[in-house]
Amino acid sequence: MSRAVTPAEVRALLLSGSEFALLDVREQGVHYQGHPFFACALPLSRLELMVDALLPRKSAPLVLLDGGGEGLAERAAARLGALGYGDIAILAGGCAAWQADGGELFSGVNVPSKAFGEFVEHHYDTPRVPPAEIAAMQAAGRRMVIVDSRPWDEYHRMNIPGGIDVPGAELVYRVHDLAPDPDTLVVVNCAGRTRSIIGCQSLRNAGIPNEVVALKDGTMGWELAGLTVERGATRVAGPPSAAGLQRAQAAAAHAAARFKVKFASAAQVRAWRAETARTLYLLDVRTAEEFAAQRIAGSRHAPGGQLVQATDEFVAVRGARIVLIDPARVRSVMTASWLNQMGWDEVYVLEPEGSDGFADWATESGPATVAPPGLEPAPTLAAAELSAALNSAAPPLVLDLATSLRYRAGHIVGAWWAVRARLGEARAACGAAGDVVLVSDDGVLAHLAAEDAKAAWPAARVRVLDGGMRAWRAAGLAEETGVKRPTTERNDVWYKPYDHETEGDYEKHARAYLTWEVALVEQIRRDATIRFRAYD
Repeated sequence: MSRAVTPAEVRALLLSGSEFALLDVREQGVHYQGHPFFACALPLSRLELMVDALLPRKSAPLVLLDGGGEGLAERAAARLGALGYGDIAILAGGCAAWQADGGELFSGVNVPSKAFGEFVEHHYDTPRVPPAEIAAMQAAGRRMVIVDSRPWDEYHRMNIPGGIDVPGAELVYRVHDLAPDPDTLVVVNCAGRTRSIIGCQSLRNAGIPNEVVALKDGTMGWELAGLTVERGATRVAGPPSAAGLQRAQAAAAHAAARFKVKFASAAQVRAWRAETARTLYLLDVRTAEEFAAQRIAGSRHAPGGQLVQATDEFVAVRGARIVLIDPARVRSVMTASWLNQMGWDEVYVLEPEGSDGFADWATESGPATVAPPGLEPAPTLAAAELSAALNSAAPPLVLDLATSLRYRAGHIVGAWWAVRARLGEARAACGAAGDVVLVSDDGVLAHLAAEDAKAAWPAARVRVLDGGMRAWRAAGLAEETGVKRPTTERNDVWYKPYDHETEGDYEKHARAYLTWEVALVEQIRRDATIRFRAYD
């Protein structure tokens, strides 16, 4: 059973520093429109896919919210209760009540991290250089290295000409071989602002001798200045040499001392894992390749740069313990230094054991696949069977539950786009059906949604496309693009500036996004629950 709490009670929890999670159960695109600063997005549609990673302790106190009077929080509370979560409250009146009580609503996603980036730039006066100046330096032959602090997929999509992919926390680890000469200018960029600022300041905080600057406004600013980006680049910084590693570890030690990074022994962490009254996040901040090759059993992958850039996507329980894993003690230290400044009190770097860092730990390798809780497989049909059924005299109703962006990029010919939490709207849009087939990227979400579909179409046979769109594509079957048959508003996810379709929209949305980021530093001053730390 859930209970109601007031905005004042939630505000007191935020100020107390005690463990609890504030969870917005609306779709991400609705969450984007406005929410309390520390609310993490846990969309009802994808709750089971996200809950284990975000909420590893089932007795942790949870406060759920929606817009107010929508019933989504109550539905999420029932689902979480069925999964074994026992301390569930609902913010009475949701976001509307929060705002009416004087609380700030913040638009955007990953707001705590974005606001923190702006705070860092103001506090440290992080040097930033406009795109036109960087381009002029390149043309003049200035010795420089441009390091792109985003993950590979973002870098590969578009990057500053000549840029090398060195995601976030990898910068201090790998930069010494990229720029061994102190006279080399190091330029850090991302898509917009946050990762450029944090990446630049990371190198400065670590005390590297080079001049380091952030590219003002990142690739968005570059394009808005009329400059051309590269697409499809494949330059990636390699692992550090022995000398580069030594310099990286010395730099990390410098940052650890300055920002009061705490360390924990393996024995201490094992003891914490056995506790039932505290939440523990065991996060591996290395690359995906290193994580897949060998990791501590039960740990989660949270690449250091992305953990700082999108903390709310990895850690939902405020006041929890966070243990960071990196046997080299560079990426973990740099990540911990930033989480400390963001206001997290219980952040620790795991002391490595043995030659590989994992001695006496149970380890695992390969893809980290975890079946979502509450998954009860529904009846399935193979891609070939569905293809034949669609060409029959009585084709089934096909509902694609992927994000609107993925649906737009490609879906089964004739499929409708739907949102799991809004299947009532899909029923109204599509009408009655005797045979309903659910489709998702890999089939998992479709299985989770089968009971919801049965409630919407009680007289229908409900089945799931086995293997989802991956299986459909592997079979080489027909697809179409666009959003021709939506059953609900396309606000399920946040559309990045380059996701918008209309010509001219990119520039408009890019400028609006950059303006929003800059304005966050003023908005956080109006919210007394926000406490970033400043170190001299």
